[in-house]
Amino acid sequence: MKRSVLAAAAVVLLAGTASAADLPRGPVPYYSPAAAAGYNWAGFYAGLNLGYEWGKVSNSAGTPAGISGGGQAGYNWQSGQFVFGAETDLQLSAADDTFAPWKFSNPWFGTLRGRVGYAMNNILFYGTGGLAYGDLKGELNSLTETKTEFGWTLGAGMEVGLTPNWSAKVEYLYMDLGSRSFSITGTDNGFSASVLRLGVNYHF
Repeated sequence: MKRSVLAAAAVVLLAGTASAADLPRGPVPYYSPAAAAGYNWAGFYAGLNLGYEWGKVSNSAGTPAGISGGGQAGYNWQSGQFVFGAETDLQLSAADDTFAPWKFSNPWFGTLRGRVGYAMNNILFYGTGGLAYGDLKGELNSLTETKTEFGWTLGAGMEVGLTPNWSAKVEYLYMDLGSRSFSITGTDNGFSASVLRLGVNYHF
């Protein structure tokens, strides 16, 4: 009797093993490929820009305006989607205006700014602000007087990474260079202006 039970059990086990071997295997686990790395904004960069400047001379009806352009350089730090940086630029400007006997112009200006931005992969939105400086030149007949003035600037922009090394940007800045005393006007004259410009950067 015991032998019959053991033999029956062996037959059942062998049949179960054979049936299990014939069952289809489950699907091979799917491993998604690693997500593509985001655009890297960190590091040194330098580039050129070209734009338009329009402004006003304080204590005067002069409104100098004209093309401006120059170069910029800076450094970015990146933490996730947040980008922090510092940038300096130097510009030549054709902004000038003549009102009554006086002519005022802003031959050049520069800035030293911090930048804080939010990156959506290769698109960076940022705010910027810091120090602004430049010349205000006044002319009266054959007399010329030039003062270097210091003030502040605030602005915002958008930069787009075109390749790992090249990016393009559009930027708006408002700057106030303060004021200084001019002999040819007998009063203090300052210069404030808006600047809208396009630029390209090379990232090292």
